[in-house]
Amino acid sequence: MSLVSPSAAEVAYRYVKEMVVDDRLSGGSMISEGEIAGQLALSRTPVREAFLRLEAEGWLRLYPKRGAVVVPIAVGEAQAVIDARLLLEVHAVESLATAEDRSRLCAVLESSIAQQNVALDQGDLDSYSSHDTEFHLAIVAAGGNALLTSFSVSLRERQHRMVARSLWRDVERARGFVRGHRQLASLIGAGDARGFGSALRRHLRDAHTAERAAEAASL
Repeated sequence: MSLVSPSAAEVAYRYVKEMVVDDRLSGGSMISEGEIAGQLALSRTPVREAFLRLEAEGWLRLYPKRGAVVVPIAVGEAQAVIDARLLLEVHAVESLATAEDRSRLCAVLESSIAQQNVALDQGDLDSYSSHDTEFHLAIVAAGGNALLTSFSVSLRERQHRMVARSLWRDVERARGFVRGHRQLASLIGAGDARGFGSALRRHLRDAHTAERAAEAASL
């Protein structure tokens, strides 16, 4: 099977977006087409296409002949993302009509939890973060609505950007989140959508609180 290489514009798009989401390019940073083109050994044209796409998605603000500014995180955006995630995941769990549906999802979630624990045992926080993302996306995807699943991916990207990088350096804090994941999976298996909603609210609130604490400690 042949693999199609991404276009130059796609390469530039992924490169810049990853730096923004990982907070290597913080809000308010100025970047230029020439700078990115030089780093990737590309011409300016595909970089310009990538910048336009990132502006349309709300990551960059373009200034003709000057470059682009990374859009800062808006006041209240963190809570808005949490509220949206709560709605999506609870809706997905409520959409699971049968015990078989719930059992199938729980098997996926238990596998994810096992992978999270392995990553933490190895001290691989980047791998843990990826599995954490997969855990929550699996819940939304189980609802069977492709549009909501796609929206959930965007929300996770925005929340990842908001989470202080120091938060993902704390193994013990991450283990607490894994315990929360196990509780969420248990409630899904029991068919307790209301209990799941309450536990998820606490889970997301705790993550947001930990994020703010990490930010305060870094000041």
